[in-house]
Amino acid sequence: MVMGDPGPGGKYGEYGGRFVPEPLMAACMELEESFRSAWADETFRFQLNTILSDYAGRPTPLTECRRLSQRVGVRILLKREDLAHTGSHKINNVIGQALLAERMGKKRLVAETGAGQHGVAAATAAALFGMECVVYMGELDIMRQELNVFRMELLGAEVRPVKSGSRTLKDAVNEALRDWVSTCETTHYCLGSVMGPHPYPWMVRELQSIIGEESREQCRQLLHGLDPDWVVACVGGGSNAAGTFAGFISTTANLVGVEAAGGAAISNGVPGVLHGMMSNLLQDDTGQVLEAQSISAGLDYPGIGPEHAFLASLGRARYETAGDGEVLVAFKLLAQMEGIIPALESAHAIAWVSREAGKTIPFGSTVMVTLSGRGDKDVAQVKDLLRGG
Repeated sequence: MVMGDPGPGGKYGEYGGRFVPEPLMAACMELEESFRSAWADETFRFQLNTILSDYAGRPTPLTECRRLSQRVGVRILLKREDLAHTGSHKINNVIGQALLAERMGKKRLVAETGAGQHGVAAATAAALFGMECVVYMGELDIMRQELNVFRMELLGAEVRPVKSGSRTLKDAVNEALRDWVSTCETTHYCLGSVMGPHPYPWMVRELQSIIGEESREQCRQLLHGLDPDWVVACVGGGSNAAGTFAGFISTTANLVGVEAAGGAAISNGVPGVLHGMMSNLLQDDTGQVLEAQSISAGLDYPGIGPEHAFLASLGRARYETAGDGEVLVAFKLLAQMEGIIPALESAHAIAWVSREAGKTIPFGSTVMVTLSGRGDKDVAQVKDLLRGG
């Protein structure tokens, strides 16, 4: 079944799997066993749903963008993950993993972060559950996301700069994995996207599927029992998109993931192994992983989650790109037309819909866009870019 349980091998066609050193193999298998047990436990699910409701603010609303819709000629609905606690969809996954870590007796969380939103969510969950938290973040991203670094520290987390490689998300994942190798008996690696070794791509998608479940029901209420014609979300590793697509995979809706033009692993990548998974990666002729380039720290990743690579190979979802310039335009457009400042990641999805309305997307279509996060973290960066700083 597409977007079902990939089984103990964690394979989506040729993608996925578990490519890790021996010390982590046992940790991954322990995590899979624990998650399967927890996910089948009604008490665990009740605890998770209660925290997501009472603490994280779920369900998030579905907002109709009337002015923007009139402007571009298609009906745009936004799934407002920017209104979840901490300002993005990341809290859905992190609360689930922290609850699972507590069940496993792990008292320490390590996490990687690019844009900082997953790091903030991890630090938030650690504070809520009384856990130690270490967040690895690329030195370049620390400079781009100063506000989120302070938020993590304010919440009690230690932010460790990563100075190797491109000093961005890819290298932060490397350091978090190294930490986990040496501390896995007491530490849970709270991975932030649908990537990495099995069971992470499956587990994170399941924890984020609440986005798709809620939005499909909300769309049917608004659209008198119908589904949207198009469902669009930004994609780096791809957790908000995977969670969204899971709710619409059985419908006839067109599913579109929008990557950064400088990190388009579906359009420009080839199969390879990185961070414990087989997926599409940006590589040179010798198989070396290339650096991604994006205005958005959260999409600055040279790969994509294996299930997304599989959906692309099946043709069930399509993966498009948006460039930095049009993303800045979309960032301002949503702010000025609807009073909503999106994260730069989410602005990629808005940029693609705005560009393709009346072209790929027929005029009059209904388009649901998952707004994965709010743009507070990006305002200073955007100000400098717009002013030529």
